[in-house]
Amino acid sequence: MIVITSNTIGDNRIQDLLQFIEKNGAEAHISRGEGHTVIGIIGQVDPKLADQLRQMKGVEQVVKISKSYKMASREFHPADTIIRIKGVEIGGQNLVIMGGPCAVETPEQIDEIARLVKAAGGQVLRGGAFKPRTGPYSFQGIGVEGLEMMAEAGRKHGLLTITEVMTPEYVDVCAEHADILQVGTRNMQNFDLLRKLGTIQTPVLLKRGFSATYDEFLNAAEYILAGGNPNVMLCERGIRTFETYTRNTLDLSAIPVLQSLSHLPVISDPSHGTGRRELVEPMAKASVAAGANGLIIEMHTDPDNSMTGDGVQSLFPDQFAKLLVDLEKLAPICGKKFDTPKQPVMA
Repeated sequence: MIVITSNTIGDNRIQDLLQFIEKNGAEAHISRGEGHTVIGIIGQVDPKLADQLRQMKGVEQVVKISKSYKMASREFHPADTIIRIKGVEIGGQNLVIMGGPCAVETPEQIDEIARLVKAAGGQVLRGGAFKPRTGPYSFQGIGVEGLEMMAEAGRKHGLLTITEVMTPEYVDVCAEHADILQVGTRNMQNFDLLRKLGTIQTPVLLKRGFSATYDEFLNAAEYILAGGNPNVMLCERGIRTFETYTRNTLDLSAIPVLQSLSHLPVISDPSHGTGRRELVEPMAKASVAAGANGLIIEMHTDPDNSMTGDGVQSLFPDQFAKLLVDLEKLAPICGKKFDTPKQPVMA
C-alpha cells in the first residue's frame, strides 16, 4: 500500500503520518517526487488502516500495490532512481559504460586495461576477484589480492570499480575495495547474500538469473531494498533458451519492460548475453536503442589467453574504443547522455 501526499504539507505532517503508520505495526518508506511524496507501507497491517489514512489531513490518495515487490515498483517510486557514486550518475538519461576483463590476473594486466577503459571514455572498471565457475577445476579468481589490484588501478586512472561478490562473508571486504558490488546470475536468489547486501549502502548490480522471470528478478531486488540499501541496478545478461549458437539469449525486451515496472536503473551485458565477440557491438547498440542506462562489457588486451577462457566474448581494446565512439553518436538519438572525455589510445 502507498500513501500519496502533496509536498506542500510540510515535513512535520509527513512525520506525523509516519508515526501513525508505525504505531499500527507497519514499516514506512518515503519516496519524494517533484510534486508529491509517496509513503510506502510494508508489512501486515489492519485493513482499516487504509480508510483511516484516507481521512487524514494532507493525504491525497491511498493505493494498494498488488505486486509482491513493493519498493522496487514504479507505483512506490514513480521517478527514476539515480545512483550517484563519486560524481558519476547511473540512471535516468545517463549512459554509463563499465569495461574490463572477466577476471583480474596480474597488477600489470588490470592497470593497462584500466588505462584503456579510461582512454576510451568508460567510467567503471570491471574485474572479478572471486569467480563462480560451472566446473570445479576452472580458474576461480585470485581473491582479496585481486580486489586490491583493481582498487589501485581504479584510483590511478580515475575509474569506479565493480566486482562480483559470491557469499555473505565476503560482502564487507569487497565493499571495502570496490565501488559497486555485482551479484551474478547463479546468486540472484541467494537470499542470505541479498539480505546481507541490504545492510550496506554500497551500490549493487543484480544480474538476472538465466531462467528467471521478471517477477522473480524484481523480487530478488526487493530483498536488497527492503534491507535498507536503495542503491540497486538491474542487469539483463541473457537467459537460457533452446538456442545453442549463442551462449545465452540477450532479452532486449527486458530493458523497456523492467523500466516500465521499476524505477531502478537497467544495465545490459551483451558479452555474457551472446558469448560471441562479433555480436557484442551490435547488441550493445541495440541495448542503448532499447533504453539501457548502461552497458557492462568484457575487454581484454589478450583475450585468446585470458585465464578464465571467456576470451571469445571479450573485445580487443581497439574494438572497445571504436564501440564507445559509436555510442557517443548513438546516445543522443536515443535520448541518452554520453559525452565523457576520450584520450588517444596508445598501443
